[in-house]
Amino acid sequence: MGTISLNLDNVSKSFASADTNNITHALSDITLRVKDGEFLSIVGPSGCGKSTILRLVAGLIVPTTGSLTLNGEAIREPDPKRGMVFQKPTLFPWLTVEQNVAFSLRMLKKEENGAVDRLIQMIGLSEFRHAYPHQLSGGMAQRVALIRTMINEPDVFLLDEPLGALDAFTRMNMQDELINMWNEKKQIVMMVTHDVDEAIYMGTRILVMAPRPGRVVDDIPIEMDYPRNRTSRQFLTYRKKIMEMLDFGRAE
Repeated sequence: MGTISLNLDNVSKSFASADTNNITHALSDITLRVKDGEFLSIVGPSGCGKSTILRLVAGLIVPTTGSLTLNGEAIREPDPKRGMVFQKPTLFPWLTVEQNVAFSLRMLKKEENGAVDRLIQMIGLSEFRHAYPHQLSGGMAQRVALIRTMINEPDVFLLDEPLGALDAFTRMNMQDELINMWNEKKQIVMMVTHDVDEAIYMGTRILVMAPRPGRVVDDIPIEMDYPRNRTSRQFLTYRKKIMEMLDFGRAE
């Protein structure tokens, strides 16, 4: 695949209200370097611009100031090299589970080589392969949305709270499957989550953000081997540090 390098240089993003003169400053002066093999978790309170960063990298919106590049090429529009999974599943309602997963392969004229079957089995939905989205629970539909993006093997895999709708056991299993996928391909993964434990369990780095305007207050490398022990002293030390930065659990 070669070396992958994602750069954000002095990126700011503001939004103007359609019916008022108010300006919302979603992000302010974000500079970030991410390279292949990194799993970047992004945490912070609501309104700090976490999802805005992902949408900028996906090419769904453009920065107000600054620039974004992937492997030296400017990011100006969506591209299959940058796959995104949203908070809510975005499946085609007229296609079955199997057809939804295979859709992007057909668009890119790639061979399936059993990948569709393997991924559907991985998420435990083999018996629902011919079901339509309206016949699935929210968690099942989100699992399908995840593997539909995974199957493209993008250089940058963008995850916007992708596991929030899953039950606890399925969520932990999917965390491990995502880690296995990333370990195999070693592409860039950027994941927004409100779950600090999830951020530590999965990420090689954690960006901690603050709002108004959205900005990075710390960039923390997570120096732990995989698989990680959620109850180890090192894990809990990282958790305490990040929670205190987010103003939770800090003594008055």
